[in-house]
Amino acid sequence: MELKKPTTFEEQAELLKKKNIIITDKASCMDFLSKTNYYRLSGYYLPFIRKEEEKCFIAIEFERIQNIYMFDAELRNLISFAIEKIEIHVRTQLAYFHAHAYGAEGYMDSSSFNKKHKHSSYMSHVNMCIAENANTLVIKHHKEKYDGHIPIWAIIDFFSIGMLSYFYRGMKNNDKAKIAETTYGVNYQTLESWLRCLTDLRNRCAHYSRLYYWIFPATPKMPAKEKYIPTRRIFAQLYMLKLMYPDKEKWNDEFIKPLTKLIKKNKNDISLKHLDFPYRWQSMLKQ
Repeated sequence: MELKKPTTFEEQAELLKKKNIIITDKASCMDFLSKTNYYRLSGYYLPFIRKEEEKCFIAIEFERIQNIYMFDAELRNLISFAIEKIEIHVRTQLAYFHAHAYGAEGYMDSSSFNKKHKHSSYMSHVNMCIAENANTLVIKHHKEKYDGHIPIWAIIDFFSIGMLSYFYRGMKNNDKAKIAETTYGVNYQTLESWLRCLTDLRNRCAHYSRLYYWIFPATPKMPAKEKYIPTRRIFAQLYMLKLMYPDKEKWNDEFIKPLTKLIKKNKNDISLKHLDFPYRWQSMLKQ
């Protein structure tokens, strides 16, 4: 199939009209499109599209699409704040356990990992981390003072969230079980699932990708004691963040209150169904 031809911002505004989107201020619409990208924005009217006709099943104001878009941006910021705390906590737990179990440089020894662990691929990622951060004070310090020997507690801060997940997945099952139980009171399969989902969620936030009405590639496993049955929409990811959040006593103030305020501010534009929020979502997310 031949690719579509590029369109002007004015033509993009006309395309939106054909999709049953009401534009009352064309100049404002074109200005927004010039800063946002039509293709990027198109994901935000997907919940209203009737596929057979490729147009919205109800007439919807362009301002509402804008407001959903901006709601999504604020939601990403809030989630990013939570992920940062979780990621630092996980890094600390993995480095602490591995250093005491296998020594400062045990992370470079293949015998520290399980049989499925692909050590050559893993080491290429480690070396890439070192090369990409060669000009940082941490790497320079260890090259100059320790002849390039870098301990796990120093290198782990340069691991991406995907690398952290890869690192944990490659550990011995007994080690993974100890970390999962000590840190979260769950089995290692659950923590592996969480780290996989956290990687997807973090990357979407980091690349300013859509969360609203998005179907995630994986569903976070729930501990046996949890009654909630997760789906692949955003609410399940938020529930996972609640379970992983290191500062339990601060979760309600740092996450639930701003989330509630954000949803209240946008209640006329967003739909909780599009986010897969249950009726009792607040009580379910509270610690």
